[in-house]
Amino acid sequence: MIKSAVLPLESYRLAEYAVPVACYVCGEQNHFDAEYCRLCSAPMALAHQLPENKVEPRIVLVLGPSGVGKTVYLGMLIDMLSRQPQRVQLLARGAFSIAVQQTTVAALAKGRFPGKTPNEPDRWHWVHCQLRRRRRRVAADLILPDMAGEAILQEAEHPNTYHIIRSLLKRCSSAMLLVDSVRLRNGNRQDEFFAMKLASCLSESAGDPQHGWNRKPLALVFTKADQCEECLENPEEFAATHAGGLFRLIHERFPLRGIFASTVAGACAWRVTADGIREHVPLRIEPHGIVEPFLWLLERMRI
Repeated sequence: MIKSAVLPLESYRLAEYAVPVACYVCGEQNHFDAEYCRLCSAPMALAHQLPENKVEPRIVLVLGPSGVGKTVYLGMLIDMLSRQPQRVQLLARGAFSIAVQQTTVAALAKGRFPGKTPNEPDRWHWVHCQLRRRRRRVAADLILPDMAGEAILQEAEHPNTYHIIRSLLKRCSSAMLLVDSVRLRNGNRQDEFFAMKLASCLSESAGDPQHGWNRKPLALVFTKADQCEECLENPEEFAATHAGGLFRLIHERFPLRGIFASTVAGACAWRVTADGIREHVPLRIEPHGIVEPFLWLLERMRI
């Protein structure tokens, strides 16, 4: 025996799928309920928040090789600015914008640094925040992605490997280029070569000279400066002495440039885990030079 039943037709939902939503990063059309862009894997929450903005968000990139400290730098930067409203009023937009801050603070509270960022773009942390400064009438929206160092290197050496990175390089309004001061002082020039590749990619990514890197600011930030006193005292002289090729490159191609030294930990040590893995851990947290490069970028971006 077959029983009859009344089922409501939900054909109206087809109309929602008929109107695509463009990804903010790459412009690819997606369904309205997509969590990540099907082409570049950027979070579609960025696109859904756009109609609420009166001013288009600006993209600030934090670039550097794996292990340089991009995640801990970005997480500490957001945490410090969110607790210092007298300098910059920061308001995170969307739950996903809290992840990098939460990950960093939780790791440091346990006496370790955050783990390595996965290469898969859909597992990256993103920060979409609203900034308001004194004497500025209009608030600014910023987007700061936490990208994997290995993925950045692959895109620099093999263009179009990561569509999302190529799109971000073209659309960004400024960038912070992170270099490990300890490795550089010890004679390991891999970070310098990596930074030179990224600087070249940035300078070549802008197709329009009117909006190229002759008008965009670039901050060269030496990380882990607590272990390199000469870098902490004079980062520009340190760059000229230990990274001469990179120093000349940014001076020739980036008129708006600044060189800084930063550190999150006041002292570090090595410890051996139960699995026999030797890892670098912070002994105490003493941020220095974290906010200054970011504020310098805001001034040059007129935010």
